[in-house]
Amino acid sequence: MDKEEILNEITNKYLSSEEFNGYSLYDLDNEKEKIIELVKDGKIDINFGDKHPNIHIKAFELDKKEIQIERINRLGLKGSCAYPTKEHLKKKVYYGKFKDKPFTRKMALGEPALNFAVFDLNVLEIYRNDPRYSYSTNEIAGQIVISNEYYNSLDIKSSDKILLNSFGFCYKKEKLNRAVAVYYTYLADLSAEHQKIWHGKLLSGDYFLHPDYARTSAGYWAEKESIFTAFVEELHTINEFSKLMGRPILFKKDYKRNKPREFGFLIRPTQKEFNSFIHLLDKMISDNINKDFFRNEIEYDFEEERKDGKIKVTPKATITLLKDWIGKKMRFPDPKPKNKMIEIFQKIRRMRQPQAHKVNDDVFDQKYFKEQRELMTEAYNSIRTLRLMLANHPKTKKHEVPNWLYKGEIWVF
Repeated sequence: MDKEEILNEITNKYLSSEEFNGYSLYDLDNEKEKIIELVKDGKIDINFGDKHPNIHIKAFELDKKEIQIERINRLGLKGSCAYPTKEHLKKKVYYGKFKDKPFTRKMALGEPALNFAVFDLNVLEIYRNDPRYSYSTNEIAGQIVISNEYYNSLDIKSSDKILLNSFGFCYKKEKLNRAVAVYYTYLADLSAEHQKIWHGKLLSGDYFLHPDYARTSAGYWAEKESIFTAFVEELHTINEFSKLMGRPILFKKDYKRNKPREFGFLIRPTQKEFNSFIHLLDKMISDNINKDFFRNEIEYDFEEERKDGKIKVTPKATITLLKDWIGKKMRFPDPKPKNKMIEIFQKIRRMRQPQAHKVNDDVFDQKYFKEQRELMTEAYNSIRTLRLMLANHPKTKKHEVPNWLYKGEIWVF
């Protein structure tokens, strides 16, 4: 083959394959000089798999010409793939090609598969609030897919039967402003309709990936867990402790297998979203406390004599029951952590009560992102304190607390 034929083979393979694959050079070792000339001409790039193990996808930007040519001379062409350069593809992909699929078009023009685009958080509302979609996230990464029930339905448009294999979160460097990050290879798989939805939510600026999303995307183990995963794990551990103590579980639900969709960082900074989160958080704490755990070892009611001599009986709040039980069963060299724990539980309860009885105009304000993060950190520290208190019971030693939870290896953003 001459140079032009080789270039056409490489270009056609890239543009005709579903995942924009490279052209294997295994059998072209005897055409080394022609390949080097095409690299020098800025027509092709060579992938040796040093940045990503799969040479058949252009995962990241490839090396400069000089480095590629040095490697060809040193290593030969076996075990490498060729890709048309962005400059060459501009001449081959006509303007109207993939016009309804902006992210597919970006890849057709040479965008690396594992470069990421950045989006406003509220793009996720479309899927989180739609019961047709299975929306899952651990606040570091997530996935969106049409549920089986709706995938098989003839009433659902085929364009809505999507799979977003992976999305993650990223942050603007100055203020840690949070956004959604999606790799182009996954965006390109979306239907034209949904690519347009996402394209309308694009953000610009300098963002970095969540450290653990970057690690797991590169094939490494995550270093920590999100604070929301940790909170649920604390509830589960406390319930396991309760059983070992021979008591009913302290929390009615531990949410380990059914974490609410809304239990995560806000995806829209509004007063309504923030209030809804407070409501949910209080339901997972005070409303979730099981009175049976206390086994009538404390008084469940307040008794007050009225002016007419009759006794008024008022049930104690669950947080008060917990406080009384701890006060009766435990002694502390320093009661400050225990007092702080009760104070935070009560604070969350008070924050929920006013908004539960009012109809307010909604407010959009970036401050709610910061306030939620601070409140969730306080809530987690408090539930962790409760777990540490019960860990001192002689019978709870049998339960092995996950190492990451024990060490506090937790992301708070």
